[in-house]
Amino acid sequence: MPDFDATVDRRMKRWQEQRWLLDAVIRTVGVEWDQGRIAYTLGPCGPAATADFLGVRSRVQKFADISKAFARAADRRLAMAQEAEQHHRPVTARESYFIASLLYGSAQWPIFAATDENRRLDRNKVDCYQAYARLADHPVERVEVPFGSGHLPGWLHLPPTGQPPFPTVIAIDGMDGFKEMMVALYGDALLQRGLAVLAVDGPGQGEALVSYGLTVTPDNFRAAGRAWMDWVRAHPALDPARVAVYGVSFGSYFATLVGAEVADLKGVAVAYVCHEPGGHTIFETASPTFKLRFMFMAGYDEEEAFDKFRQGFDLTGVGSQLTSPYLVVAGEEDELSPIEYTYRLLEEMTVPKELLLYEGERHGLHSTSSSALGPSDRDWVADWLAERLLTDRPAPSRRVYVDLAGRIRAEAWPER
Repeated sequence: MPDFDATVDRRMKRWQEQRWLLDAVIRTVGVEWDQGRIAYTLGPCGPAATADFLGVRSRVQKFADISKAFARAADRRLAMAQEAEQHHRPVTARESYFIASLLYGSAQWPIFAATDENRRLDRNKVDCYQAYARLADHPVERVEVPFGSGHLPGWLHLPPTGQPPFPTVIAIDGMDGFKEMMVALYGDALLQRGLAVLAVDGPGQGEALVSYGLTVTPDNFRAAGRAWMDWVRAHPALDPARVAVYGVSFGSYFATLVGAEVADLKGVAVAYVCHEPGGHTIFETASPTFKLRFMFMAGYDEEEAFDKFRQGFDLTGVGSQLTSPYLVVAGEEDELSPIEYTYRLLEEMTVPKELLLYEGERHGLHSTSSSALGPSDRDWVADWLAERLLTDRPAPSRRVYVDLAGRIRAEAWPER
């Protein structure tokens, strides 16, 4: 039984008022009531994990079921991995270790405090991923970058072909994700293009929060960006002159700060945006879980104090500080961050900037025909990053609109 901290329920007024309604919605809609968490966590695992995740979906009937369902699925996968390794089946073992790691990470998400159970799940997640790394089909290295009173943990993936030093993408997930999700088990879009990936937990994320107690502030991803860049520069297998940053969801905010702080990046790519100053939409009108999780990430117990704190999450003026090309992939009707704020950020920039906008799409995409019939957002980002890191071709400055039929309309970004 997960060791929940009962005081968490009293941190946030809307959480207390809407908890019964949330459970009713989950019974009706399922575990993906707020976003496609089954889809985006299953994706890196591949089709072999479909039964694991669909089993979780069928067992979750209320919010309190989520952690238990994911943990049980993870325990089952871990046992499968250990049995396969005992019988000298390394490929089967590594696949199950990888899937178990992502299931354990998913079991952590609904626990909004550093409880004993959260720490146990975190250790299991990391241990399973370490076992996967030992058996992986490409080099995977455990990373710990000194930062404040702890470390920023990460995993460095080197591409399966090519010779060092490799161009590198620093990959940052959002508030609901963790570094182990950022590279696919097989056929990863960045690795397949010859790019190394440093997948990281920043302040307030994953292992950095639960194991090291590093909380997020409106600007400490700037210092994290400097620390990651120093680490990349010192690594013999990485090319310090060819580094880019990629951030998803709230990682779009974090990656933008890194891009503004680190002057010699080749590019910054972000997807599924969180650009609204103060985050009113995500924290006050979306599922109450978003605010409760971010209060945990920031180390706040008092909602009123947090509401003052979150006003500091404001990218106004940051766009003008970027010195490298910037790519945004977004849904036209993002329900967590109105697209007007992304336009405001882009208008500030003097660097080449590209917006890939899907008609009618929401925050995580993949809900309408524009993303189903149009270009793959994953491949678009990977190709854009590969061009910045592997070629001398200048980055375009343009707006690309994908309509509901999947048709692309591109136009040059109007000059100021």
